[in-house]
Amino acid sequence: MSTKRLAVVCNYVLRADRIGGMDRFFVTYDKAAKAKAYEVDWFFPDVVDKTFYEGVALFSAEGNSSVEAFFLNYLQENEKTYTALVTHFTELCSPFYKKAKVAGSIETIIAVDHNPRPLNGFPIKKRLKNRLKGYLHHKAIDRFIGVSSYTARNIVEDLGPVVAKKTGVIYNGIDTSVFKKRENQDLNPERKVQFVVVSHLRESKGIQDLIDALGYLSEAIKKRLHISIYGEGPLEEGLKQQARDNEVDRLLSFKGSSSGIPQLLADYEYLIQPTYMECFSLSILESLSANVPVITTTVGGNPEIIKEDVNGFLFQPKNKRALATIIEEVVNGGRKITEDTSALIEKEYSLDRMVAEHINLLD
Repeated sequence: MSTKRLAVVCNYVLRADRIGGMDRFFVTYDKAAKAKAYEVDWFFPDVVDKTFYEGVALFSAEGNSSVEAFFLNYLQENEKTYTALVTHFTELCSPFYKKAKVAGSIETIIAVDHNPRPLNGFPIKKRLKNRLKGYLHHKAIDRFIGVSSYTARNIVEDLGPVVAKKTGVIYNGIDTSVFKKRENQDLNPERKVQFVVVSHLRESKGIQDLIDALGYLSEAIKKRLHISIYGEGPLEEGLKQQARDNEVDRLLSFKGSSSGIPQLLADYEYLIQPTYMECFSLSILESLSANVPVITTTVGGNPEIIKEDVNGFLFQPKNKRALATIIEEVVNGGRKITEDTSALIEKEYSLDRMVAEHINLLD
């Protein structure tokens, strides 16, 4: 019996201070593929820390090239061949896929799309370019997988009807066992309502809108809330200055990145995610798993998981007054979530289910 060999190419940096849902998926998927008698090699643009990935065969471009270029070079220099190639966070329908298929004698290529679309869609030039790419390069990819129904629809919309029959959905899932669970949904009248943001600090995450929304609140409401922001990014200093300018900096604590999010979430009453772009947010799944409801926008796959007044509240992206209204009504008790939000995640969005469905694609 010939050896089955699998390559996984991920445009994702491995870091010690960010052991998140995708890291847990990658490690669990690696074990599951090996249980199916695959030898598995993983390719990343940079590997800052390998501790969590003990036993996983990691190859790093060390930031010197794109992970796709690094993988193609690896195939040529080492004369490697693979049974299957799976990609995550990479550009769809680029020439890379045909080059890889030929160079690695690859039988099956599966492209998993985690990439969100702009709030108002791509400009016409980009849309035409995407259609051309779909027409020219779709044959090299055997399956396109979106991490939400929204993503799968956009794959077909971007690349054209030629990819429709080989496009499917596998929802993101999380390891619910690592999350400390909040005991109940009751707000403690003796303390401030504690909100949390877990996000990369860039414009598309909309945290600047949250800071502006705080300015619409009455002083009485402001005294009864606090928001902790976990994450880092290019907008961090600008957000801090914006909070000072709006005189709401006392309401916010910037905590930086943390690998302890699974244990920290249960200390908060609500997650706020005012994002402009999303496919299917792991942060939302993680918050719900901790029995912490979510306040977020109607973009991407968010409405596929957040049900109004059941496990969270939705508002239109960039609608700062709507966000302010939700926060105010939550703080004063006018809106509340009473159901345990973790049950749905354990049933429908588990890591084991996600891994099993991805492994099934290899058969």
